[in-house]
Amino acid sequence: MIIVGLKGEAFSSVQKALDFLEAHPEEEPGILVRPGVYKERVVVRIPGVKISGESREAAEKTVLTLGLGGRELLDDGKKRGTFRTYTCLVDAPDVRLGNLTIENSAGPGAEAGQAIALYADGDRLIVDSCRLLGWQDTLFTAPLPPKEIEKDGFIGPKQFSPRENRKQYYKNCYIEGEVDFIFGGATAWFEGCTFFSKNIGREINGYVTAPSTPEGREFGYVMENCLFTGNCPPRTVFLGRPWREWGKTVLLRCEIGPHITACGWDDWGKKAAHETCFFGEFGCTGPGADGSGRPHWTHRLAEEESRRYTKDQVLGDGTGQTPWWST
Repeated sequence: MIIVGLKGEAFSSVQKALDFLEAHPEEEPGILVRPGVYKERVVVRIPGVKISGESREAAEKTVLTLGLGGRELLDDGKKRGTFRTYTCLVDAPDVRLGNLTIENSAGPGAEAGQAIALYADGDRLIVDSCRLLGWQDTLFTAPLPPKEIEKDGFIGPKQFSPRENRKQYYKNCYIEGEVDFIFGGATAWFEGCTFFSKNIGREINGYVTAPSTPEGREFGYVMENCLFTGNCPPRTVFLGRPWREWGKTVLLRCEIGPHITACGWDDWGKKAAHETCFFGEFGCTGPGADGSGRPHWTHRLAEEESRRYTKDQVLGDGTGQTPWWST
């Protein structure tokens, strides 16, 4: 295993360690990151590599950070755009990230625009006990939707790549942001995570999820035993809205704070999505979980309905082999 540290180690940069592993495939694909603040962009293209801090307790002090915002004008006169802002890009299968903080420090969306901390385009990706910090669009779970709405809206590393489904597992993570801070088309299971909504001083302070689940895909985001919290005034944040018409988010036994609006879910002005998207809740508690104000097109799941949302069904491949998320 390669060790990265700011003092006394052979590598003082996570990216340089990854470059070394790419050039030496005979080496064990593992990187241990010592505590420190690493101001760099990290691109992961090694299948099966594991990048981890020393311990869960060390995650706050083991920081990958950059501050690129979508509104920045580049030399060609075009804005950087959402998908060129990432601090870390995972572009390989079976990658494991653990005990790390990944941050985009560009600032609030009103000033910086979209600013991705983690661009997660890896299939069977595991993100365990990590902190994902940002404002607008903190975590992008690929794939991109089939087509962009605005010209050049998808400029970035995967603009022309096939839109292949990704299955991802987020465990015991802390994820913060404001508008659409968890968004994209992956099938993703979130377990024991904390979603912290940041106050931006508006009547509506944001949206936690913005799924773009592809048409025909059975599952989008499933969040089990998670905490929705923040520093926003009561009733100023939505649980989610459909980035594309088939977006899906289901909450299972989550605790929902008072910052969530009574209606909980927004349709983003997409009336047609009432028939195609799926936003559901089961067994949730807390002041924001009262379902009496939820829109008619959302779902309060019965216990029997909730049973189809298991990790095996959502993330499994039906082979009956050892689950990839437990390895």
